[in-house]
Amino acid sequence: MKKRQRLWNYFHQHRVASIVAGHIIVMTVLGLVWLGTAFAPTLFGALAQAPCASGSLTYVVRSGDTLGVIAASHGTTWQTLSSYNHLSNPNMIFVGEHVCVPQQGITQAPAKNVSLSGIHGAINPYPYGQCTWWASQRYFELHGFYVPWSTNADAWQWNARAQDFHWNISSQPSIGSIVTLQPNVQGASFLGHVAVVERVLGNGHVIASNLNWGPNYSLVTNVDFHVGPGVSFISA
Repeated sequence: MKKRQRLWNYFHQHRVASIVAGHIIVMTVLGLVWLGTAFAPTLFGALAQAPCASGSLTYVVRSGDTLGVIAASHGTTWQTLSSYNHLSNPNMIFVGEHVCVPQQGITQAPAKNVSLSGIHGAINPYPYGQCTWWASQRYFELHGFYVPWSTNADAWQWNARAQDFHWNISSQPSIGSIVTLQPNVQGASFLGHVAVVERVLGNGHVIASNLNWGPNYSLVTNVDFHVGPGVSFISA
């Protein structure tokens, strides 16, 4: 009987101790969560709002931005931005965060005697890796400005946006023009496709540079397209 009583007392004491320890752990975790909730926004906000050095441009990160997109839009590289902003992980940037862009050493070419208001774009508004990003980027490389539209601007909608911005739309290709394919035309997806004409062949075909096309979707590739239904060519 005494042995049974001692066992009961042992388990009872350890059960109480376990409950107390559990409560302590739970309260500790809740306290840490509360501290994180209370002070994290202030801390991260302070970091995000840190002023950039004199002579640097302050860029506020928007939804869909990557460091590569920001770099391409400002004529620099993601490596430069990562180093300049002391980013431990260049793949992690947050909406509302400030990215400082150094103005010395920017390689972006100026527009070639064109106004950047109205029908000419001053930045590339598209996310890196999409066919729309490449078409706008390559057009800038060839002509000195980007496409100016950024809303209602899936590839199949570029003809309508080009018309809105008074760009030329033609059924005949020219070197440096943007070829637009409507959905499911010549292998385009249901969102259509855009590319930039690099060569015009004598048989009614063109060689256009592309991104996000075929098995090597992450690489810029040259693809043969032909003039026909659902195919247009736009230029400023």
